[in-house]
Amino acid sequence: MRFAWNEENRLGCEVTDSWAGISNELRREVGESNHKSWIEPLECLAIKEGVAHFRAPSRFVGDWVKRNYHDQILTLIRNSGTDVTRLDFVVSGAVAARPKAEAARAPVSGDDVLQGTVLDPKLNFDNFVVGKPNELAHAAARRVAEGGAVTFNPLFLYGGVGLGKTHLMQAIAWELTEKRPDLQVLYLSAEKFMYRFVQALRDREIMDFKNIFRSVDVLMVDDVQFIAGKDSTQEEFFHTFNALVDQNKQIVISADRAPGEIKDLEARISSRMQCGLVVDLHPTNYELRLGILQRKAAHFAQSYGSVTISDGIFEFLAHRISNNVRVLEGALQRLFAFSSLIGQEITMDMVQDCLSDILRTSERRVTVEEIQRKVAEHFNIRLSDMLGPKRTRTIARPRQIAMYLSKELTSRSLPEIGRRFGGRDHTTILHGVRKVEEMRAADSQLNEDIELLRRLLEN
Repeated sequence: MRFAWNEENRLGCEVTDSWAGISNELRREVGESNHKSWIEPLECLAIKEGVAHFRAPSRFVGDWVKRNYHDQILTLIRNSGTDVTRLDFVVSGAVAARPKAEAARAPVSGDDVLQGTVLDPKLNFDNFVVGKPNELAHAAARRVAEGGAVTFNPLFLYGGVGLGKTHLMQAIAWELTEKRPDLQVLYLSAEKFMYRFVQALRDREIMDFKNIFRSVDVLMVDDVQFIAGKDSTQEEFFHTFNALVDQNKQIVISADRAPGEIKDLEARISSRMQCGLVVDLHPTNYELRLGILQRKAAHFAQSYGSVTISDGIFEFLAHRISNNVRVLEGALQRLFAFSSLIGQEITMDMVQDCLSDILRTSERRVTVEEIQRKVAEHFNIRLSDMLGPKRTRTIARPRQIAMYLSKELTSRSLPEIGRRFGGRDHTTILHGVRKVEEMRAADSQLNEDIELLRRLLEN
């Protein structure tokens, strides 16, 4: 334990000489792991009027030490010859490796408790771009972040890489900490949960582990698919989950797929997760990607200065880089950095040269003809009818879905897609695409059909 002593405080000075022994005694009593997690981060400020004042890196740590180690610490300090009646804990005004403005409002993450790292301050609601593919997930996350009565438990967010799951999870943690500082919010990855559980088993501190995770007000576990197939970890997670739900404590979980689709995840865990609100973050559409690029460009301009961008660059990137928002943002940042270094405008030639590796990887190989065949097979209609003039519902609906998937999965322009659909005008294609986007939001069965077709075409 590190002490910052007031030289005018005689009692504090008396404890200084014997503190090494006190700390070692605590290490023997609570164990190496607990000592490192809970005792070492504390800083003693002073001992005044019978009260030992400590600074803790977070309110969670201070509360935990007070609940679990108060009497032990008090006894050892008294045994050193200092008359102390109680301990008092205050939270740090700043934490190393964190900007001061952010430290005061930083939520507790699982890593804060265990290793001292923090959540990313950029992953907040203000920086999250909302569009049709993620608007339901965003609305649900906002509701949980209000910190009111638990209306759905758990909130389960799932989707592919780079669609915003972790961003929403951390945004909830930041918002809760600002609006409800009385709540203990614990955010960690499933891998960290598993690591901490295994460590507790090894050090025979399983009861401490249980107390940590079952005493929080909000538990947030990211990428829960990583515990699938880990029998002991799943067992403990299940009991932790039940204990918190029974106490009406909020749980937020993310994964790369729906609960029922996670291979080797126990059926009872999958069932419990589906008792709350399960929300899919759909792959981004063109409009959302365009909005993300515009928002990020404004942000990068603050770091790199004024950069001139030729017309059509955002539109090109939004069409070509569609599978992963992180890759899209990284591509734009690379362009800004390159433009700033050489002092030139971001042109299409620069994009082709600077992003050649990303563009090759992101090249879509699905053809409009493949999409038409697959959709026709799925809805059991003839390909000639899809391309022909018939407008009956059984033909028009699959045709619009094929148009939508052609825009989403190929790099063809709307006029090019129209030519492959019997010479239709690009405005007809655009109408079909927008119609499907509207229907996806209201028709869950249609949405499932489209996602199935997407997976079949992309694999």
